[in-house]
Amino acid sequence: MSLLVIASLAVLAPLLVRALDRVIKVPLVVFEILLGMLLGPAVLGWVQSVEFTDTLADFGLAMLFFVAGTEIDFSLIRGRPAARAGIGWVISLTAGIGAGLILGPGLEAAVIIGVALCSTALGTLLPILRDAGESRTPLGIAVTALGAVGEFGPLVAISLFFSGKQLGPATAVLLGFIVLTGLAVFLASRSRHKFLHAQVTRTLHTSSQFAVRSIMFILTVLVVLSMTLGLDMLLGAFAAGILWKVVIARAPEQDRSVIEAKVDAIAFGFLVPIFFIDTGIDFDLGALTADPMTLALVPVFLILLLVVRGLPSMLAAPRHSTFAGKRAVALFGATGLPIIVAVTGIGQDTHLISNGIASALVGAGMLSVLLFPMLALRQRTPGAPVSAPRSQKHWGERR
Repeated sequence: MSLLVIASLAVLAPLLVRALDRVIKVPLVVFEILLGMLLGPAVLGWVQSVEFTDTLADFGLAMLFFVAGTEIDFSLIRGRPAARAGIGWVISLTAGIGAGLILGPGLEAAVIIGVALCSTALGTLLPILRDAGESRTPLGIAVTALGAVGEFGPLVAISLFFSGKQLGPATAVLLGFIVLTGLAVFLASRSRHKFLHAQVTRTLHTSSQFAVRSIMFILTVLVVLSMTLGLDMLLGAFAAGILWKVVIARAPEQDRSVIEAKVDAIAFGFLVPIFFIDTGIDFDLGALTADPMTLALVPVFLILLLVVRGLPSMLAAPRHSTFAGKRAVALFGATGLPIIVAVTGIGQDTHLISNGIASALVGAGMLSVLLFPMLALRQRTPGAPVSAPRSQKHWGERR
């Protein structure tokens, strides 16, 4: 019964988005979480989270980070964008943990809050940038760098601090995983993969579906490896996306487009909606509204996302950016939700943060997805440059 209701909500959510599109642009993920909350135990109680849907939701979260890994174009963000995004993220993590020490009950809770506040929802922002024609503009490149660091950095922090190991051994294990993944990516980049590409082409429209099976194999191997090493599974999923992008890079462009459509169908047509709807079902609205002080944490965390994550993100703004362009970068950088959901789930499972704090963080993340990208795109009029004309010789013209 629960799966039937979730499937119905997954169909209803995009219809509601389209119906309200002329009035207000609401990201699909927000509707999916809100519908889960409405029909879940928090409000109507028509659907409960069960083990089967929780398992599908875990697959959905893994696919979300796999797709995020495939979306990163390292040739675009390397150099200044990635370096400045990395510096900004370290500042965000430090400031976030500092804020967590004030708001949380202890150091471990402060780390959870800090990691949540320093994240950026790359998987949510990239479709928005594509739809706005900004994915390869200076603004889009800066936001992609912020998102790459803002998803990989928190995953590393989660694996270090919550692996169950001492910091020294945890660091060694993490470095080992990164070295193995880096070696796999390097070797994959040196090979032309002619056999694999030929097999992909032959089975692209048959029941064999070699490309999709290969994706699931790579994803499963790296997720299982990361979990076996005591790291967070999302780190493996993210690495799998990066590895697959390298493996398939030299395949015919038409084949790559078809494969991307298939992955999008599996991820955003099936698994990812289950994750976000299940998140809404599990959302503890009672813990959030029972105490006015806890409810007040939602706007506090929303402001902290802007201050802790948004302001340092301005370091990654393109050279000679206008102030409006820097504001847009800050707003995009402060948009976070999937990592917030993941890290607060860890905090609740380990009893390091209360349900109220977790719900307040997720609520702030939902508001950030709803408000910040919309406000960011309004910082400039269509066709207006994000930076002064002299920057064009550094970054190229807007496409």
